[in-house]
Amino acid sequence: MKRDTLVGDKHEEKKPKKGRGLNRWRLLTLGGAFLLVVINPFVTYYLHFTFVQGWYQSLGIGSLWFVSPLEGLESLLISKSFYGPSLVGMAVPVLVALFLGRVFCSWICPVSFILEVQDRIRKVFSGKRYLFNGLIVAKRILWVTLMTEILLSMILGVPLFVFLSPPGLVGREVMMLAFFGSLPLEGGILLLIVMLELLTRRFFCRSFCPLGGLLAFIGRKRNLVIDLADESCSGCRQCDFVCPMGLRPSVGESRGAYCWNCGECVACCDNEALKFHWR
Repeated sequence: MKRDTLVGDKHEEKKPKKGRGLNRWRLLTLGGAFLLVVINPFVTYYLHFTFVQGWYQSLGIGSLWFVSPLEGLESLLISKSFYGPSLVGMAVPVLVALFLGRVFCSWICPVSFILEVQDRIRKVFSGKRYLFNGLIVAKRILWVTLMTEILLSMILGVPLFVFLSPPGLVGREVMMLAFFGSLPLEGGILLLIVMLELLTRRFFCRSFCPLGGLLAFIGRKRNLVIDLADESCSGCRQCDFVCPMGLRPSVGESRGAYCWNCGECVACCDNEALKFHWR
């Protein structure tokens, strides 16, 4: 039976919100990617199943290896030599970012899954979700963070992000727990990211994640974008309020480098004015 809602003196039929499934699919994808990182060390250590090895810094599936672009870039710059397997391992993540943008951050990153779960817990137990609803730090700080991290790695001669990558830390913490029954101190970085989330949504991801900055730079001319149909937009700006990156899809900012194609603005739009578009 169809549900109607009373508007003034007329009955207006509620339209089904087709985009709602996007959020569910994204959470399921994030959850699956998170489980892969969490379960894999225990499976490898206790069951000796080695078809899947490592985590999202360096992930092996069978004979195919994927290497995080930032860790690979740092290693190349520091060693000043080209290592064939590393270049091949970087190719797939770079191509994904080139065509789809920063989707690793919004659809796969284990840190994003932790923060999504935190979002939902806060929503259940607290009426006010964040201390600040908007941007606290300018978005362009993301580029400063990326360049600072690369320069420091070259000056120190150490690929810093290999040791400090939040997505990598999730896998490394789980590995240490599975193999040695303890958690290293680097896990404090993850705790800091969770605490920053109390201030505003995706505080770390917006401005301080070097990997996110590199993927955003690679995907600034991506093929997959979220387009706004001006003729369908009602001007409610709901899309601006739900954007985890603090962007304004209502004025076309979803096409810029900072958008990570999560689709939350698409999902919330009752008028279907926002849609994924392959350009």
